[in-house]
Amino acid sequence: MNQDFIKYQAQTSPYPLGMEVSYAKGSYIYDINNKKYLDFVAGVSACTLGHQPPRVNQAIKDQLDKYSHVMVYGEYSQSPAVEYCKLMASLLPEPLDKTYLVNSGTEAIEGALKLARRVTGRSQLISCHNAYHGNTMGSMSVMGFEDRKQVFRPLIPDVDFITFNNEADIEKITTKTAGIILETIQGGAGFIEPHNDFLKKIRKRCTEVGALMILDEIQPGFGRTGTLFGFQNYDVIPDIVVMGKGMGGGMPVGAFTASAAMMDLLSDNPKLGHITTFGGHPVIASACLATLQEITETDLMVKTLEKEKLFRSLLVHPLIEEVRGRGLMLAVITNSADITNEVILKCQDKGLILFWLLFEGCAIRITPPLTISDDEIREGCAIMLEVMNEVLNEKK
Repeated sequence: MNQDFIKYQAQTSPYPLGMEVSYAKGSYIYDINNKKYLDFVAGVSACTLGHQPPRVNQAIKDQLDKYSHVMVYGEYSQSPAVEYCKLMASLLPEPLDKTYLVNSGTEAIEGALKLARRVTGRSQLISCHNAYHGNTMGSMSVMGFEDRKQVFRPLIPDVDFITFNNEADIEKITTKTAGIILETIQGGAGFIEPHNDFLKKIRKRCTEVGALMILDEIQPGFGRTGTLFGFQNYDVIPDIVVMGKGMGGGMPVGAFTASAAMMDLLSDNPKLGHITTFGGHPVIASACLATLQEITETDLMVKTLEKEKLFRSLLVHPLIEEVRGRGLMLAVITNSADITNEVILKCQDKGLILFWLLFEGCAIRITPPLTISDDEIREGCAIMLEVMNEVLNEKK
């Protein structure tokens, strides 16, 4: 299968991990030889409730028996999407009460950027150095990592960058700014949290100059940081919140939410200001609704913070410089990219799935399903420490 994988399916890097997947269940993925791997990555934060979550699977099956795609987005009332958006409005602070459903996080970013320009009538967009918001042309334009985008230029114009947590840069948000987009916790840069009320200060400046504050919750969202969305940890309310990844319990989806007054502008002058064929797909929306209900009707979010404490208590080793992040969005930082690579690859050999971050070469990603058990955390951390001991001994 790997030979056909390389030959026929377009790749993202020259060296894919190449696990030949047979099936997955709970916190484990099984290969075609029935070897099991404990999953500390969850499809890069996407499989919020683990693999094959019963409530999500049942919702998908039930909807398939009713209808699948019937019309392009925004024309017909379809129960799964309507129920989902209504529940989301009840869970978000005012005025975030209207949601546009799309197919991925990067598509949601595109919609949010368009909305900022439509609302303000301005063109300038501001992002952060080392930010990652997706890989389509608009999303890439607000990516703060030149090495990954220089060969695709020219990108969209009038985009400027500031440094995350640099308060002096806040003054760069002016009356020419349509919107500033930030990850609530910087992901690709190394799971960097905002400090010293940085987000609140951005919020204040945006209000002063009439710019929109867009928060990218594609990774922190849906309970991963102990609250439904990461921004709820920092006492701030954005004008637009963007979501994806863990929203669908493993299904492909994205969305952006704003006030009704703002969102309604996309439907007029011009009409069809933002359109999608498959956004709000009833089967996907059913999965999203079941995922959101499971997260908010159980104690998963509270337990996320308890599990963070367990990870931090276990992951103590001479090769570990620090553990960054919040909840189950954690990055283990070693003192070199070579050590990080060796640990990740050797752990996979021993049945533990870890992964990299986009821009921080020393980081080991730990973003398991929220449903992971304490025993599974101990099992995985034991493998990590065993491998780190081997690596340390090799260095001596």
